[in-house]
Amino acid sequence: MTEVAGPESVPISELDLAAEFPQATREQWQELVAGVLRKSGRLPEDFTGAPESKLVTRTYDGIEIQPLYTAEDVPGETGFPGLPPFVRGSRPDGQISTGWDVRARFTGDDAREVNRAILADLEGGVTSIWLSVPPASIADALNEVYVDLAPVVLDAGASFEAAADALFELFDEREIPASEATAVLGADPIGLAARSGSAVELEPAAALAARVAGKYPKVRTIVADGLPFHEAGGSDAQELGALVAAGVTYLRSLTDAGLDVEAAAGQLEFRLAATADQFSTIAKLRAARRLWARVGEVCGFSSPMRQHAVTSPSMLTRRDPWVNMLRTTVACFGAGVGGADAVTVLPFDAAIGRPDAFSARIARNTHAVLLEESKLAGVADPAGGSWYVEKLTDDLAHAAWAEFTAIEGAGGLVAELASGALAGRLAETWEKRSKRIATRRDPLTGVSEFPNLAEKPVVRTPVESTVEGGLPRHRYAEGFEALRDASDAYLAAHGSRPKIFLATLGPVAAHTARAGFAANLFQAGGLEAVNPGATDDLPGAFRESGAKIACLCGTDDAYAERAADVAASLGADYVLLAGKGTYDGVDANVFAGCDALDVLNGLHAKLGVTR
Repeated sequence: MTEVAGPESVPISELDLAAEFPQATREQWQELVAGVLRKSGRLPEDFTGAPESKLVTRTYDGIEIQPLYTAEDVPGETGFPGLPPFVRGSRPDGQISTGWDVRARFTGDDAREVNRAILADLEGGVTSIWLSVPPASIADALNEVYVDLAPVVLDAGASFEAAADALFELFDEREIPASEATAVLGADPIGLAARSGSAVELEPAAALAARVAGKYPKVRTIVADGLPFHEAGGSDAQELGALVAAGVTYLRSLTDAGLDVEAAAGQLEFRLAATADQFSTIAKLRAARRLWARVGEVCGFSSPMRQHAVTSPSMLTRRDPWVNMLRTTVACFGAGVGGADAVTVLPFDAAIGRPDAFSARIARNTHAVLLEESKLAGVADPAGGSWYVEKLTDDLAHAAWAEFTAIEGAGGLVAELASGALAGRLAETWEKRSKRIATRRDPLTGVSEFPNLAEKPVVRTPVESTVEGGLPRHRYAEGFEALRDASDAYLAAHGSRPKIFLATLGPVAAHTARAGFAANLFQAGGLEAVNPGATDDLPGAFRESGAKIACLCGTDDAYAERAADVAASLGADYVLLAGKGTYDGVDANVFAGCDALDVLNGLHAKLGVTR
């Protein structure tokens, strides 16, 4: 028997870690939580419920996120296949884990420019190519690219048949055996309809898959894409429900075209969004495999879900885009831990325009750090066994299954898109999300929180979208960025930004907290906050500032004593107060949790800032 070295050797089988400490109980933890909450004023003295209930948050799917998880929270058998191995990714495979497929996206009309970018990325560590160019440009874009070593994923929209033929011609020219050719042809008529509002035509994609399946065993034809539903503002469960519904629709179409169900399932690849919420991303990818395993159980196939995770376009910002590096790193981490087969990290400047060589390098190095330095792909399902992750996976799987069955009950995804019912549900979620963004409950660093009005803008060549209509494409920062754009235009026209004067009451120690809060809020809308510091002449400082609107900043006691008099003495067109409370001469309040977008839009209107 193995023993542990020490003054007194103890058999490992009898070793009880932390045995010298008393066993902690949930009741003790609750007492500590209650004490902290009472000190912060969040828990009334006469509160009789569980104190941790004050710390519960809810996702857009209504899933409750608890502050503490224990073994009691681990779900049992609840109608789906058991958790592992159905939720696990396919890695590591064989004796050595190679990690996920590092997939970079390339798009553009200049085939030579695209080719240079592809070759640079392949040299830098990219392992597959997500290509969106006209079919006639595919050969030139892939010049000198060893497509037998770096698989190609096509994204040609409605031209998927012509793009596939162009790729097959390239295989023939390069004398790549059909049995060894590897690619994803990217046919996705449902995704195209969701993006463009066009009618869904499944038959051409199914016919292409039937032609491919017999000749190219390593080529997948169809992509079921969840990004259109994610970018429309949908929740994780709505994205998963629509994704699985798309997969089932394609299964029906492919089997109608003559493929058996196992071959049909092998023709599919699934694309999902990875966000900066790492645990939601991990749970989403795990839940997706669980859902598809259930579909396979019912339909009679064993082919697992092949996942391509893409860092969320919706979370990328145009303002302070450097923070996007952090967002995409966390998203890539979540996708990797969640077991994605392929991951695309969008460059940090992708929301601004065409990425440059620097941003492309940062994107691929994000993979390298996580794979090579952090060894993130060294084990299968690294989050497995976490009580929180297992519970969140289970809850999300059930919420997504309910969405999927609702879609199927309404006639399937094609019918839901045509009727607008799915678009309506996505819009409802976007409205909820927009409210949380507007009130800064979902903060956006560098945009709605901690903005820098002096930041040097990042300039890139604009990329025009060729697809219009269909589901909207939202970015979370768009409301605040519109305000910043209007402020920039005002600056260009007037030589200065619109201003808000901070009427600071009392010494610095007394007003700095609320003055800092107010300045942060106003700057999120592109408004310059003029802080005079501690002064006995607020009316004079206000006149010198050139501002027309003032915001009182101080303590509650100072407000009770001086707010009305100071508001009257300033001579401002409009007076705000940082905090809550009603005082003579004060027109409105700004406070934590207020609708910042509404406040800022109103101030723009009062200051003559137009879009």
